[in-house]
Amino acid sequence: MRFLSLSLAALLALVACSTTPAVAPASAPGVAAAPAPSGPVPPVARRVPHPVTLHGDTRQDDYFWLREKENPEVRAYLEAEAAYTAAVMKPTEALQRKLYEEMLGRIQQTDLSVPYRKGGSLYYSRTEEGKQYPILCRKKGTLDVPEEVMLDLNVLAEGQKFLSLSDREVSDDGHLLAYSVDTTGFRQFTLQVKDLRTGKTGVERMEKVTSVVWAADNRTLFYVTEDAAKRPSKLWRHTLGTPSSEDVLVYEEKDERFTLGVQRSRSGEYLIASSRSSTTSEVRVWPARNPTAALTVVAPREQDHEYSVDHHGEQFYILTNSGGRNFRVVTAPVKSPGRANWKELIPHREAVLLQGLSLFKNHLMLYEFEAGLPHLSITDLKTRASHRISFSEPVYVVYPEMNEEWDTKLLRIAYQSPVTPPSIYDYDMVSRERKLLKQTPVLGGYDASRYQTERVMAEAKDGVKVPVNLVYRKGLKKDGSAPLLLMGYGAYGFPAFLGFNSNDVSLLERGVVLATAQIRGGSDLGKAWHDGGRMRNKMNTFTDFIASAEGLIAQGYTSKERLAIEGGSAGGLLMGAVMNLRPDLFKVVMAHVPFVDVLNTMSDASLPLTVGEFEEWGNPQVKEDYEYMRRYCPYTNVAARDYPTLLVKTSFNDSQVMYWEPAKWVAKLRALKTDKNPLLFQINMNAGHSGASGRYDRLKEVAFDQAFLLTQLGVAP
Repeated sequence: MRFLSLSLAALLALVACSTTPAVAPASAPGVAAAPAPSGPVPPVARRVPHPVTLHGDTRQDDYFWLREKENPEVRAYLEAEAAYTAAVMKPTEALQRKLYEEMLGRIQQTDLSVPYRKGGSLYYSRTEEGKQYPILCRKKGTLDVPEEVMLDLNVLAEGQKFLSLSDREVSDDGHLLAYSVDTTGFRQFTLQVKDLRTGKTGVERMEKVTSVVWAADNRTLFYVTEDAAKRPSKLWRHTLGTPSSEDVLVYEEKDERFTLGVQRSRSGEYLIASSRSSTTSEVRVWPARNPTAALTVVAPREQDHEYSVDHHGEQFYILTNSGGRNFRVVTAPVKSPGRANWKELIPHREAVLLQGLSLFKNHLMLYEFEAGLPHLSITDLKTRASHRISFSEPVYVVYPEMNEEWDTKLLRIAYQSPVTPPSIYDYDMVSRERKLLKQTPVLGGYDASRYQTERVMAEAKDGVKVPVNLVYRKGLKKDGSAPLLLMGYGAYGFPAFLGFNSNDVSLLERGVVLATAQIRGGSDLGKAWHDGGRMRNKMNTFTDFIASAEGLIAQGYTSKERLAIEGGSAGGLLMGAVMNLRPDLFKVVMAHVPFVDVLNTMSDASLPLTVGEFEEWGNPQVKEDYEYMRRYCPYTNVAARDYPTLLVKTSFNDSQVMYWEPAKWVAKLRALKTDKNPLLFQINMNAGHSGASGRYDRLKEVAFDQAFLLTQLGVAP
């Protein structure tokens, strides 16, 4: 997340970012030492006393002025930081080019996604060599007919420095495409409608749209817009061809803890508007064939009751935590869906988290998590017989893919692992046979048999076992000599992603071990795992990560001198917190768009995400929450001590973690840290939370990161 203001004061004298090279340990013979940074000294941030008082506690925020985004002095400072980083990284340019060419060489640049069927047409996307963005296409009836280009994102990106596509919804009759794009990186999307018969874009142009869905009449759109704090809060009804000024406000979510979203049931029969906070839900439904009908509340909101709804025949299927934290499935009559009429279909299980459900005419699919791994469970709605789809690898990712057909026995699934490239299957829910439709090609002679995946357990401070997943080149000597990159996130109940990335091959082939810790704060081991790493349990997230690092060192996978860590956004908070708690444990830290100014950001309710995240981090206006957050807030706890080598990356147009958070953090670190280790701050002035939007630009960013990592760990290029 984010924070800062300007005043006159003398510039701080500051030590140079680094003059000391990183040296490979004696246990790694033949590995080149990292070169010393060269170039100008880093820029000095203006220091302006800005006392902040809460609950009688006064703390100094000397870099608050960096919050003035439109101030030319702020931009000049950020550009100077970027220039310093470029100067320090200039000796790695050849390595960056080499890494970029390696990564590009593994990608089939002209490629085609697996087509999926919807309403008599086959939809797919394709890429062309040299073009940054995909092209969205379809063919009617069969793949043998001429292609119809629905949307060429390369054309939309002409003249733009950034482009992101969010919604893309085709009307039931297949004639109209509603789509929304952002051209700044601030995640503010503009909704438009294209007539696929004529290729012309209609008069519709709705701003700040976060979700959209068609009614069944092919002329009514429902969409949600965000407020000034970027909270999706208003549901609108639009009639095609009319000015947006005439749109009808259907529902407004006024509780600032809640966000609003709209979707269509899998059956296509109902429209569903869901209000959600981090702990509570409320769902409204109305017939898709009667878009002006009144909205029906399925179950009025009750604090800590979370539920979601889908439809089948005369019943709603409801995923609810009313019977246990890990959710169960109940059904309710369409005509009277209140809780009094709920009937349990699948009970709560302590060891299994139900993450979602998807309905078909004859089957129910459950998306489950157990023991830190995802599972797909199939139930025959007629016989009630159930089974799981099995997978043999010890670490993997699986999830339902594009499933747009209702009356089908085929489930489209996506599967991958750290060594298995993304693979698309059709799974027959009756015969239990699976058919591989496509595995993403990895060019350049990639051979999965060269690598090993493994799961080990680390013991946390309180005795809890934390899963740590590894991938490395076979033949690894567990003598502490290997360089290792440990990654983590641990927030919002998001499970760790344990999938494939062809860019990682460049690290694996250079002997780097890649590890991901499934720390508390995620939901990898159930909702209790999330609860154990949020609010006043947040310190568990950090101590779990530290325990994971210590466990890997103890088992000989690496050593302190060869250990790097990486995290982004809330994972950037993780980086900042563990760096304060155990600066001696890590050689290199890489923090992407890091949420490091927790106290100041969570004290400003006008900022995006703040109020809605009181149930994740706490509310600083509550004294006990404030005192707990103050213990781990990275910016607050920067002190005069030695810190690891550090790369901090952010984007000027980030709406999730405002650029000034990492900028302030870097400035404070420069002023206080007592070491001479490199501290680099790179800011993309034309992007948002996820960095560059074009695929080639993204590869260049990854090559930069890998060059920094390899150089600082002393790994031979």
